[in-house]
Amino acid sequence: MDKLILATGLALLLNVQLGLARALNAQLGSSYKLMCWYNNVAKDRPEGGRVSPADIDPCLCTHLIYAFAHIQNNRIVPGTEDLTDYETLNNLKNRNTELKTLLAVGGEYILFSLMASTPELRKVFINSTIDLLYKHNFDGLNLDWQFPRSPEEKQHFTLLLQEMHQAFQQESEKSSKPKLLVTATVAGIISTIQSAYEIPQLSRFLDNILVMTYNLHDYTERQTGENSPLYELSTETDTSRNVDYIMKYWEKNGAAADKLIVGFPTFGQTFSLMYPSKHGIGAPSTGPGTPGSYTNQPGILAYYEVCGFLEKGATQLWENSQQVPYAYDNNDWVGYDNIKSFSLKANWLQQNGFAGAMIWDLGMDDFNGFFCNQGKFPLTSELKKALGVSSTSCMSSVSGLHQVNPPLDDGCRSWKKSSEAVDYHCPVPKE
Repeated sequence: MDKLILATGLALLLNVQLGLARALNAQLGSSYKLMCWYNNVAKDRPEGGRVSPADIDPCLCTHLIYAFAHIQNNRIVPGTEDLTDYETLNNLKNRNTELKTLLAVGGEYILFSLMASTPELRKVFINSTIDLLYKHNFDGLNLDWQFPRSPEEKQHFTLLLQEMHQAFQQESEKSSKPKLLVTATVAGIISTIQSAYEIPQLSRFLDNILVMTYNLHDYTERQTGENSPLYELSTETDTSRNVDYIMKYWEKNGAAADKLIVGFPTFGQTFSLMYPSKHGIGAPSTGPGTPGSYTNQPGILAYYEVCGFLEKGATQLWENSQQVPYAYDNNDWVGYDNIKSFSLKANWLQQNGFAGAMIWDLGMDDFNGFFCNQGKFPLTSELKKALGVSSTSCMSSVSGLHQVNPPLDDGCRSWKKSSEAVDYHCPVPKE
């Protein structure tokens, strides 16, 4: 009985400490990073699902990552229609001087492998990266090599990061410009992590390590599963496919917690049920579910498309052991995240001392607020609130009166005109 009372008391104390930390973050500015991806395929979606960099609220995230530049002849090159996007994205910093922008480089595995294979080719890539980032006013690079496969490629990736880190530092000292950031997006599947990365070395040379704690189950497995569960399911044979295990694995194997960024998906994984009467986690499936009207991608629904699925009458259930929801209707099944699961994951992130969160991606959140009736960018906004992210320099694009970083319980005082710096909008009081 005494142990139960002690455990309850400790849990209450932890909740009080977390609440105080949030209040302090709101007052002083959070140290957590909220790194949000913009995937440029979103600008080519049908009307209603189309998102451009101009639609992004510059007050929402601490970092914006533009996807993707590519590798050509061992150099980084922009997409054919991306230069206008670069300008629009980086002009958002005029309304939030604390905002950082990163350019992500993706592309075919073989192009990364070749570029990283020799010191000479790595130097060509690094020099072209410095030129492109400074020319277009980016603050850093994200490397999205999926994935080094051999022991040689694992070492080559480390050498690329080491040489890039050194070159960025030398360029900053020579030019008196701010040092460019070096980040990488890395795997969440344990077998891939083991074959692809020298974790302590990555932690040494990277400013942040963005972990893909999503895509942990998909329709190719022929049974339903959650996209990004926080914890394991007791019936699973592989207990590593959950956020808690993956992030702690990275830390235990040499990554600094204050560099680790937890992935938060704004999309769900879909499945087509083999038998509509069997609709739990682990139910047999025959392939991907019905594609979304806007994303039109097999196996994927954007969060706003999930809201549409629910609106049409799908049954929504909560998997308590994994702290995430799923929904089904006839043969269609989707495992996804919502505001509740994002809030619980954000609390877990804070309790474990990680550096922050990344959103993949802004264009699959309910960016215009039309579908979910939860306001604009509801999932990203929940993370912003939960992590206490704010900027004293941020100017919202919304007209009228706004408040600058108010205390959580101040009744929404200290109002400013829309022409002044603003970060926080007073919420509607909750009962």
